Amino acid sequence: MLTEIEQPVLRPAPALVIDGNSLSLEDVERVALGQNTVKLSENALGQLESSRRLVEKIVASGDAIYGITTGFGKFKDIHIKAEDCHKLQRNLLLSHAAGTGPAFDAPVVRSMLLLRANALAKGYSGIRTEVVQLLLDFLNKGVHPRVPEQGSLGASGDLAPLAHLALVLIGEGEAEFKGEMMPGLQAVHAAGLSPVTLEAKEGLALTNGTQLMSALGSLIIVEADRLAKLADIIGAMSLEAQLGSVRAFNERIHEIRPHPGQIASARNLRRLLHDSEIMESHTNCPMVQDAYSLRCMPQVHGATRQALRHAREVFQIEINAATDNPLVFEEAIMYGGNFHGQPLAIVLDYMSIAIAELANISERRTERLVNPALSNGLPAFLTKYGGLNSGFMIAQYTAASLVSENKSLAHPASVDSIPTSANQEDHVSMGAIAARKARSILSNTRRVLAIELLCAAQGLDFRIGEVTKCSGGSIHKKLLPGPGIQAALKVVRDHVSFLEEDRPLYLDMEKADRIILSGQLLGAVEAAIGELE
Repeated sequence: MLTEIEQPVLRPAPALVIDGNSLSLEDVERVALGQNTVKLSENALGQLESSRRLVEKIVASGDAIYGITTGFGKFKDIHIKAEDCHKLQRNLLLSHAAGTGPAFDAPVVRSMLLLRANALAKGYSGIRTEVVQLLLDFLNKGVHPRVPEQGSLGASGDLAPLAHLALVLIGEGEAEFKGEMMPGLQAVHAAGLSPVTLEAKEGLALTNGTQLMSALGSLIIVEADRLAKLADIIGAMSLEAQLGSVRAFNERIHEIRPHPGQIASARNLRRLLHDSEIMESHTNCPMVQDAYSLRCMPQVHGATRQALRHAREVFQIEINAATDNPLVFEEAIMYGGNFHGQPLAIVLDYMSIAIAELANISERRTERLVNPALSNGLPAFLTKYGGLNSGFMIAQYTAASLVSENKSLAHPASVDSIPTSANQEDHVSMGAIAARKARSILSNTRRVLAIELLCAAQGLDFRIGEVTKCSGGSIHKKLLPGPGIQAALKVVRDHVSFLEEDRPLYLDMEKADRIILSGQLLGAVEAAIGELE
């Protein structure tokens, strides 16, 4: 996942205006990385004020309304006196802040703050404008509540994580401010802000929702979309290093199986390999076809792209949805289950499988690069002096380990459910677990591709610098790859030198991971050949 240190270089943007209806996944990432300040639209201000007046009218009437004048969960039938409404909402946050484990990093917390404010801005939650404004003040001033990673069942929404997020609004909990973790009240005051005293329904409005799942999913999708492009780039580098052929990416082949993701990946590969001397050398080569991990890149990478496209559609809806309960409409308070995370949980599991496949096929390409029986003439383990040196032997082990770990993580979380709240909440989505697993798979997959990137660059340097011979028998000398691949190789060599003899590979692997994560590799290639799909 993106962090505040390892992040794409994004241009500063004007303030993002939220209205509950028009947020994009890219908006979420920019705010997560501190590239935008955020403010409420005029329309959102009106929506908030209107729904709040309805809540105040209900409180004054004394009617029994869940979470406003009653307890929560199994305590739904216990009536709460009007004078205890403030304490009820405060106690909700205190009791529900029961998360555990390590804390989420600032970009995830910032995404949660943004998404909760956006959902509330729709005007169906009955919360005061000043409470929503304080969420945005936290974003704009850099107050990041400490939110433990574990504890959400994904219904009723992300209760525990959102309670931790909201604690700091009332001066409780903990928060990071200017790089230092401190008590929540101290962080609020250090930012020149003041905590709020919650009124009727506001604690419930802050904790009922899918904003942890949505935050993680949004960030994963945007990064995974970039990773799909990078898989095409790195796979093309491996193809060139192994003297593979571009023929399997011919447009006519893919037009008659017109999956959009497959067509886009094949088009990317053709552009990456265009004007390649290595590809031109195959004009009269008798070699029939390459292995699946090379030849079927459009089909495999394309299937991942299709899954990500579907995930984007689902999350685009979710980040602009009202996920509270009860919901405040002009004519009535309505009870429902929009907080249930099942639509996200299933997609997150599906996305985990799709992203893991980028790692599966990448590791197979790495194996072909390091294995002299499969590499079409490259030295064993990509080292000049095998025996004395082991070259990239153990890097492939690491890739295999990460791929195996992904297979375990890809088991779906959404098929599980454990009843809670004395069986009142008797089916839950486990969507937060699905989101956390997807994030781990994304990180593992990026590192697998980083290993392939190093091996492909090493193989290309052997091809460029020496006489090479393809399996068809034709001999060529100092063949250059296509301009897109040359640009990718230059970025690698600007940071990682050719492996002449053994050195600590983990340092090279970390550099390659940063090259991918920073956007440098994709940026350099697109500068050379235009934007990829």
